[in-house]
This record gives sequence, structure tokens and C-alpha cells, in this order.
Amino acid sequence: MINRNHLVIALFPALITMSTLSMCQESPSPLLVGATRTYTPVDFNTDIYYRNKLEFSQEVGVLPINIPFVFDVFVGGDYSQAWRHYTLVPLIPSLRWHMGKLNGPGILRGNTDLTASLSFTVIPRGPETRYGAFDLGVRRNFVHRNWRPAPYFEFRAGAGFINAQGPHGAQLAQGQDFTFTLMLGSGIRYNFNPRYSMAVGATYMHVSNLYLSEPKYIDNGINVVGPLVGFNMRLGKPKPATEQ
Repeated sequence: MINRNHLVIALFPALITMSTLSMCQESPSPLLVGATRTYTPVDFNTDIYYRNKLEFSQEVGVLPINIPFVFDVFVGGDYSQAWRHYTLVPLIPSLRWHMGKLNGPGILRGNTDLTASLSFTVIPRGPETRYGAFDLGVRRNFVHRNWRPAPYFEFRAGAGFINAQGPHGAQLAQGQDFTFTLMLGSGIRYNFNPRYSMAVGATYMHVSNLYLSEPKYIDNGINVVGPLVGFNMRLGKPKPATEQ
């Protein structure tokens, strides 16, 4: 009897150890359970605005309002102008490269994208009829947490060719074919999902030859304002999981 009791006492720790190991195998580790949870971002906009995202953008505008050159004061002008009647209809396909993730304090939080555009502008009202150009620009998107609409401000500049009619005797027309473009715009971008979005805003467009045609032909320039609408589509795959 004494030997049997000694045997039970000796085997008791081993039985406890085997029971504990069995329970650990049947109950999954809390660390493993947490690792299987799906990723849920605090702000869904982090899946829309992120570093190296590439988008295709197609924009169209109607710019019928003629105004003085907005930077007249920097070139010695007084914002007076001979009245010109131009309407420009720009068609602008672009590539947008988001250069960084969301950052910035308060209402300035957002990201910046670099825009490269090939634009073709129809001129239904004015001495000229068409203008083609290549433009580069930047757009700042101001993104509030979990808001689909996002205000933006953008600047673009470029150069191209217009069928100038000043050398053919048309009054207040452009003095030469080679011209420069300056565009300023602001509006609202609305994201349907991480892939598709649209933007609606107002744009100012300036076209002139930077006085290169003077003194033979006066550089009159074109300065118009109007609405611009665009549609954006993400190119490539969604945001990489390594950046989640």
C-alpha cells in the first residue's frame, strides 16, 4: 500500500502538466485570435489618399467670363483691358500622382498630387479656333476624417500652340502661335470609393505669348473663368497591405 501511494504521488505532477498542455492546445492563443482580425482603418480616406497612388483624370470646362489678367499688378498693369469676347472649352486628360500620405494640422490636413496634362481647347467664341498644350501642376486636397467630399486648390502652367489670328489682321487676337498657359482652380472632390471620384470647381485660364510677338504684334492674351468638371479613376491595384 505504501509503495502504491508513493507511485501516485510521484506521477501526480506529470498528470497535471499533461492536462495543462492539452488545454493550451484546445484553446487558441489570444495573440493568434487578434492576428486573424481584418484591418479596419480609423479614417477610410487613408485608403483613398496615399503615397504613390496613380490616377487617370478626364476634365472638361466651359470658360465664358472674360476678366483682366489676375497678376496684372506684377507686370505693371492696372487691370484695365480692351474688351475681348472669348469662350474656351478645355478638354484635359491627365495623370495624377499622389506624392504623399495624409498629413497636416486641422483644416489643412490633406495630401498633394502632381498633375501632368495634355489639353486640347476648343474656342467657339474668339478670333482663334483651337489651342493645344502640355501642362504641369500641383493640387492640394484638404481631407477631413471620414468625409467623402474634399475641397481642393490647384495651380497649372504649360505651353502649346494656338492658331493665332493677330498676324492675319484680326483685332485683339493673339500675336503668335507659340503661347503659354496659366491655370488656377478650386472646387470639391467627391470620392465614391477608393477607385472612383469626381470633382466640380471653378477655373481661371490665361493664355498669352509672354510678349514674344511684340513689337510686331501686340500680346493681348486671353483671361477667362468658368466651371470645370472632372472624373478620376485609380490606375493599378488598391493600396498595398504593407501600408495599412
